[in-house]
Amino acid sequence: MNGRATQRRKRGSGVPESYDFRQPMTLTREHARALEVSLQTFARQWGTLLSSRLGALTTVSLEGVGLRTYDDYIQSLPPVTTAVVMVSEPTRSPVLLQIPTDATMTMIDCLLGGPASDLHMPFRELTEIEWKLMGDMLDLACSELSYGMQSIGSVSYEVRSVKYNPGFMQLVNAGEPVIVGEFEMRVGPVTSPITLMMIAEPVLTVMRGSDEVAGRSAEEQREHDAQSRLLAARLGEVPMPVAVRFAGRTMSASNISELRVGSVLTLGHPADRPLDVVVGDVTLAHAAIGANGTRIACLVVSTEEES
Repeated sequence: MNGRATQRRKRGSGVPESYDFRQPMTLTREHARALEVSLQTFARQWGTLLSSRLGALTTVSLEGVGLRTYDDYIQSLPPVTTAVVMVSEPTRSPVLLQIPTDATMTMIDCLLGGPASDLHMPFRELTEIEWKLMGDMLDLACSELSYGMQSIGSVSYEVRSVKYNPGFMQLVNAGEPVIVGEFEMRVGPVTSPITLMMIAEPVLTVMRGSDEVAGRSAEEQREHDAQSRLLAARLGEVPMPVAVRFAGRTMSASNISELRVGSVLTLGHPADRPLDVVVGDVTLAHAAIGANGTRIACLVVSTEEES
């Protein structure tokens, strides 16, 4: 009896693995490998295009890909750097491409005809002309990132802005899981580490959807498409209350208790400002007030997306 118990203890013994409760999400081996292949493709293609644009041999190589929290990633960045904020479509989630400022200045100098060398310049923000020069290379990065991610799903990227102090950026919550790709960029003799951060959940959702599609038969796929169309049609028929409202104002409790019939409230809404078209307390559009026959109506003049 004691011998069997000892054997069970030996078989069950092992080194315990630590579990980070701040980061319950993990990457499966298949998903990690798929991300590596996609980011390697992006790095190879972007490096080739940069070589032709900069006039200097440029390589971008993937060093690793992993899952972190957003706060851990931000803390790993330099205090000042060139942080290019992009947005992915159709998920509308933010993406961050971080390039050290010295590498940025080297690329700009190459675009202006200079040699590929470390300029040893102190940090400063890019001028408007320098940002325009960088825009072309960043558009190429977006195109090649979309091309590389095609093996995972149909995703596109667009540059939105540039920041210089990562500690002051709050793109998502501090504990949000993010996928971080670490690269090495070599422009002639100048070598710099760059990073690419993507919000994990939208990327993994696309990958899980691709896994499901890959595992379906042709008949199952046809049935899935038919059910998806039926669901979309039914959702389009769901009634939703729509409200048109003025901008509100804040009042003290004593002023509210003194309201009587005939009291006049001054709203914080300019006379020339359109009203808000609201669904479920979410502003979707802006409209000018008018009339349609004997009924009050409003004319939509802009959508929130356009704003």
